[in-house]
Amino acid sequence: MTTLTRYGASRNDIEVLLASWGEPAYRARQAWEGLWVQREPLEQITTLSRDLRARLAEALPLTLDVATERSADRGKTMKWLWRCADGAQIETVLMRYPQRATVCISSQAGCAMGCTFCATGQAGFERHLRTDEILEQVLRAAHASPQRVANVVFMGMGEPLANVDPVLESITRLHQDLGLSARHITVSTVGIVPGMQRLTKFPLPVTLAVSLHAPDDNLRNDLVPVNKRYPLADVINAARTYAATKGRRVSFEYACIAGVNDHPDQAEALARRLQDFPAGAHVNLIPLNPTSAYRGTTPPVIRLRTFAERLTERGVNATVRRNRGVEIDAACGQLRAREAVLEPTGSSATMKP
Repeated sequence: MTTLTRYGASRNDIEVLLASWGEPAYRARQAWEGLWVQREPLEQITTLSRDLRARLAEALPLTLDVATERSADRGKTMKWLWRCADGAQIETVLMRYPQRATVCISSQAGCAMGCTFCATGQAGFERHLRTDEILEQVLRAAHASPQRVANVVFMGMGEPLANVDPVLESITRLHQDLGLSARHITVSTVGIVPGMQRLTKFPLPVTLAVSLHAPDDNLRNDLVPVNKRYPLADVINAARTYAATKGRRVSFEYACIAGVNDHPDQAEALARRLQDFPAGAHVNLIPLNPTSAYRGTTPPVIRLRTFAERLTERGVNATVRRNRGVEIDAACGQLRAREAVLEPTGSSATMKP
């Protein structure tokens, strides 16, 4: 018998559970709407009695415990380190804006892709996340945001398309149960071609973001080792098929590393690969974020602008991302599970790799 969890339980599961307790049908509706429509913590669903909330909390446990919580940007960026029931650790980032909020979620504990500049890849792979663990990250972050969560990006720890079934189930429930537009859900991949093909056949037109980081196979083999299995041409062809099938613009992520992949000639080579892309292509240039195990540095601003201008001049839209949460290791490529360690006084917590 499958154990129910708070955000793994379907609406039917909750209806069956409450009916077995002799509760009227409208109680199940109140519980469901409180959790998924109002997006309230169970303890704050006041349409339910305190005793019923307590009973539901026991029957529908949470899957994640807060190990640490950190904030930056005057509270507009928050990062949680969660501890799963089996001890696995994952991270989630909430980015708040004036009218909305975006949640960056993990799909795996760790990552097996081994990208050399990424802290998650440097830490190695532990396990895939279940659907309920993925969904709970979104709802728990929503509880902490005064702004309504309008966007979810699968850009946290792990490679989403290496854990494709739970990720696709999570997307379905974010769309159906949480009411998010598929166009406001982004799935990032380093180029797992079979997963991209699955996503192409998936009925919801989510946004696809492909992490390239290099314009040629030789360099990409070094930066993104999985390129040896799924070469750049195959990855871009899979992205073209997705764009043509869904009618959606594909975003290409490109972490800029000084002296490695930021030369104007490399921008020219990248533009040649992405010209005449169905529905257009967008390159998101990401200034390299510091990690402890990689010595690369961020290019000067003028170098980033020149790279972007070269792409734009050749018909490929490009922007330079403004990173948030760098000081709390919450920016792109910095997520890495860390233990919460109490200081000797027991009054505060620090993060240890």
